[in-house]
Amino acid sequence: PAARAATTSGRRAAMFDSCRRDIHYLRLSVTDRCNLRCKYCMPNGIECVEHKDILSFEEIRQIAVCGARLGITKIRLTGGEPLARKGCPELIRMLKEIPGIEKIAMTTNGTLVRAILPELVEAGLDEINISLDTLDAGTFAAITGQDLLPEVLLAIDAALAAGLKVKVNAVSMPDTDWKRLITLAKDKPVDVRFIELMPIGEGRHSEGRSNEELLEEIRSEFPQLQADGSVHGAGPAVYYRIPGYQGSIGLISAMHGKFCSSCNRVRLTSTGFLKTCLCYEDGTDLREILRGECVRQEAVSKNQKLLDAMARTIYGKPAEHCFEQPDQITEAHGMSAIGG
Repeated sequence: PAARAATTSGRRAAMFDSCRRDIHYLRLSVTDRCNLRCKYCMPNGIECVEHKDILSFEEIRQIAVCGARLGITKIRLTGGEPLARKGCPELIRMLKEIPGIEKIAMTTNGTLVRAILPELVEAGLDEINISLDTLDAGTFAAITGQDLLPEVLLAIDAALAAGLKVKVNAVSMPDTDWKRLITLAKDKPVDVRFIELMPIGEGRHSEGRSNEELLEEIRSEFPQLQADGSVHGAGPAVYYRIPGYQGSIGLISAMHGKFCSSCNRVRLTSTGFLKTCLCYEDGTDLREILRGECVRQEAVSKNQKLLDAMARTIYGKPAEHCFEQPDQITEAHGMSAIGG
């Protein structure tokens, strides 16, 4: 398939889509479950997928091995809440041992981190992103349905102490208390990022806020704000630095700063569906390939089928999302189901 290029002269394999974007980042959802009930995500809970329909760790590894052969170098574990699934350290270890996989990251709400942090680090976790929308305990409880802000703050400190690269993600809403949130970057080497709300799932019914507007407010409060051109990771955030702050401020502007032309990622849902864009339901059911019956006389192995299916799917990645045209969005699932 046209998406695949061979490794030559010691260089990694590269996987390009039809727009010539180098796809090397896999967001991998390990569960659709979560212990919080954030109002913009799953305020009333969800109808959870049955355990038998979730990929096993061995199936996830098999897909990741094929991904690495195609050019994937970074994997981020997501959910739901990834730590709601038992055995994450073992999965991290399995993935980190795959030749070609250079970095394993995790996005988590932080409430379950400290109890398992030593095992995560020992297994090879490199980075952790912690979702946190407020530093006010009452507001945190109102947003998430749980009074667990102190635990999340302790998790940030513990992750830093363990040597992990730490980022804090906040959804940009009209009432987001950004002034307090960015204080986390003052005395800690933490990047605080504000993500524009996307019209997926409950996000269709919630009011988001433009990061353009937010940036104007930050500049008015901190006129000495400077652009930060240093590399912070493989994502689309645009970073700024306040002189004297240890960390940086990041803006992820999917709605008002469309970055589709440089998108470098695909997503695997917990049920094994390979998605190329959050906006569309298009993709390929890799679980069906993994669990399909093998015919002995079949010339093409299951791994080859996976490789070909992944390459074809990635090659067909859409040129851009259509969030600005909600009537054209075909993705009907919520963020927790698609690993957003």
